[in-house]
Amino acid sequence: MTANPLTAAITSTVGAKAPAALLGYQQRWVADDAQLKVAEKSRRIGLTWAEASDDVLIAASDRAAGGQNVYYIGYNMDMAIEFVEACAMWALVFDRAAGAIEEGEEIFRDEKDAEQRIKTFTIKFPSGFRIVALSSRPANLRGKQGVVVIDEAAFHNDLGELLKAAMALLIWGGKVRVISTHDGEDNPFNELVQEIRADKRAGRVHRFTFDDAIEDGLFERVCMRKGVAWTQEAEDAWRASVYKFYGDDAQEELDVVPSSGEGAYLARAQIVASQRPGIPVVRWSQPDTFAMLARHLREAESREWCEAHLLPLLKALPENRRHYYGCDFARHGDLSDIWPLQEQQDSTLHTPFVVELRNIPYDQQREVLFYIVRRLPKFRGGAHDATGNGGYLAEAAAQEFGAQRIQQIKLSAPWYIEHMPRFKAHFEDQTITTPADADVLADLRAVKKTRGVPKVPDDARTTGADGKPRHGDSAIALVLAMFAVEKIDVGEIGFVPVPRHSRGFDNVLSGDAGDNDIKIPEQQAW
Repeated sequence: MTANPLTAAITSTVGAKAPAALLGYQQRWVADDAQLKVAEKSRRIGLTWAEASDDVLIAASDRAAGGQNVYYIGYNMDMAIEFVEACAMWALVFDRAAGAIEEGEEIFRDEKDAEQRIKTFTIKFPSGFRIVALSSRPANLRGKQGVVVIDEAAFHNDLGELLKAAMALLIWGGKVRVISTHDGEDNPFNELVQEIRADKRAGRVHRFTFDDAIEDGLFERVCMRKGVAWTQEAEDAWRASVYKFYGDDAQEELDVVPSSGEGAYLARAQIVASQRPGIPVVRWSQPDTFAMLARHLREAESREWCEAHLLPLLKALPENRRHYYGCDFARHGDLSDIWPLQEQQDSTLHTPFVVELRNIPYDQQREVLFYIVRRLPKFRGGAHDATGNGGYLAEAAAQEFGAQRIQQIKLSAPWYIEHMPRFKAHFEDQTITTPADADVLADLRAVKKTRGVPKVPDDARTTGADGKPRHGDSAIALVLAMFAVEKIDVGEIGFVPVPRHSRGFDNVLSGDAGDNDIKIPEQQAW
């Protein structure tokens, strides 16, 4: 019999060129030792197979080395058989002695669906631990302790109750692994994913698309199994054929986008409930000719505007609250928005004001930003859209205030998928205040799910009260500010008074030249 090329590669210990048994995304999944981890994944990328490798090592280890029982829960008998056979293969590869697969009696019978009739299948190890494939009846987990693997979770009949039963194992050091493709946006599996991303439930989410798997070598592994040579042309043709096979279902089945995921991301009522009268939106715009003025004239105009419109607001900020900000950048057409956030005693977030700049030159945007940031009490950090031209202001802020304090974000679909649920959760839980401003409301309503990704669509345009176009700019600034609150954990900048001086605007940004009481970061150099 001809040896399986993949098995030969896995079992071989000779030669440095032998491929790794697990591909990159499989390695990342197995390496995560979180008590609760969830994988939203494409079809047929071998994640359960990789999970089996980890489960064999767990069950084959003694208690002192972290050994536990492993309970696998699929939604039909074929899945159970396939999983325990994969575990048996890994036990052989790892040279971990294991007993034969034992078939138990049928423990769950669904008279309405013969496919749901599942027997127990068990592999015993010398460690005293076992790998057991069970049916998805929640009661089957009662009294058990160990690692629970719920496979294709979105397709279980009672996932909510099954998850409740599985979570009970965490109390005594157990672990839960939930793996699935999507089956609609309203499915309990997707709700679990969104709860974790919104920090409403502890755990970690991994996302593995078909293209992620291809990038990590999935087709090369397919070629190795078939014993044929890999070429880029063959890979491209194979990918195209798989997508054609799935047709309109490819987004959900391969791209990991739950179906029925289009539409506005935030309900109007949620936004209105967050609005507070009296939160100002400070706007500054200039004609095209302003950019051609001499530098000292632009600086003087910028400083005068800052002192007239921003200084009173900045002086009113409480000195005992941490402050953050988010900044969405634009030079022509769209707006630049700077959105400060103030962290309250109860960890809710308050917006003291929002700044919008239209058609303001790069240097003056930097001047306005620095004027604000240098006066934010207990300033912790900010986050910038560093995509395209936004990279200029993001880099300038990082150079001025420190790379650890300023996050430069390349906005992308994975970033939105990861962080927008927390943004939404603040509105759902009413832990954020926003201005009672029609244009800001329109920006927040502009966030929509496009192919399952919550973002402001590229073609989304509204008209502001000034009759000029908007592109959801303040919404992105707020998302970035919330990201700064969540992710930046450095000490606050200290403040000391600065003396009066009369040098150029870059030097007086640190304080009001006519007011010796203005405070600035003490480590700031001028």
